[in-house]
Amino acid sequence: MSKAAIEEFFQRLSDADPEPKGELDYTNVYTLLVAVALSAQATDIGVNKATKKLFEIVATPQDMLDLGEEALISHVRTIGLYRGKAKNIMAAAKILVEKHGGIVPNDQDALEELPGVGRKTANVVRNIAFGEPTIAVDTHIFRLGNRTGMAKGKTPLAVEKALEKKIPKRFLHHSHHWMILHGRYICKARSPRCPDCIVSDLCNFKDKTPAAE
Repeated sequence: MSKAAIEEFFQRLSDADPEPKGELDYTNVYTLLVAVALSAQATDIGVNKATKKLFEIVATPQDMLDLGEEALISHVRTIGLYRGKAKNIMAAAKILVEKHGGIVPNDQDALEELPGVGRKTANVVRNIAFGEPTIAVDTHIFRLGNRTGMAKGKTPLAVEKALEKKIPKRFLHHSHHWMILHGRYICKARSPRCPDCIVSDLCNFKDKTPAAE
């Protein structure tokens, strides 16, 4: 995609949804971190159902430690890989209390040092909680970057770096939300809704879904 096309791509998405929001429920920076960690290989809807009661009693890393791993498991057992995730959440809570005074740091390296927190999770937390212009490349953004021709890459990191260079700075903050939502509801992996897409004419995808006759 050309520079002009990318500019227009995000301008249209911005016009349609000026303040995009993630679909995970949370009450503060710490519960956001927990929700994002739980969302790996799970749906936001499923995570929200599991954390509704959890976040009524847990607001800090110390609350999580006081709750205990088995009690945490009872809340999140409907989520895929829940035992491993619960173990990581407890270990991360311990580190946050001991090394960071119970505060989630706005620091990429420090976040990635937490068990169960990879680059994508850290990027999401820093973007939503701290307003950093990070791009969390999930399956939707990876597909969108490659399919549209905006940022082709064989790995999420390659797509992330390409997007950072190509997306105009004024759109960077919200760009990952726009792309996730667009990939989730319009530019789907199977049967993309090209006739309903407001940026279809800018996209280089060769096998666009035709409009129904």
